[in-house]
Amino acid sequence: MINLYDEAANVIGEVSRERMRAENLWHGCVLTVVFSGDGDRIYVHRRTDTKDIFPGLYDFSAGGVIDAGETPDEAAVRELREELGVEAPLTPLFRTTYVDELTRYHAWVYETRSDGPFTHQPEEVAWGGWMDVAELRGKIEDPGWPLVPDGRAIGREWLSRSA
Repeated sequence: MINLYDEAANVIGEVSRERMRAENLWHGCVLTVVFSGDGDRIYVHRRTDTKDIFPGLYDFSAGGVIDAGETPDEAAVRELREELGVEAPLTPLFRTTYVDELTRYHAWVYETRSDGPFTHQPEEVAWGGWMDVAELRGKIEDPGWPLVPDGRAIGREWLSRSA
């Protein structure tokens, strides 16, 4: 079960993940950008080919859906630990929304610094490695680079806020 949200980002109940996907209901997600300790690089990963949403595409944040009864802060800590095996202090950055024909959600965006070690969740992460911040900026703007669509949209907002 996951938190069900209204359009204003208020929790209004709980719903199964399957129903949320089938009916494209508002839900909450967290995204954490992992910088290297020196702040020059960002940890990027490729999603497994078996993911239900955006399989095989690249992502520059660790994240996922907020579980029922969970706060965004709690979800961000859990997702970072589950996907990359990292525990590090998180800095909240901003909240935004993402909507396309497949999904609509409120996103809480965080950042952290860690040099690892990283332990990938095998069901979710096929590969991971460092990318220079300048290179990632270019990749976000490159429509030919196979980046998750929500990551591209939220990445543009993140870059505009951090410029």
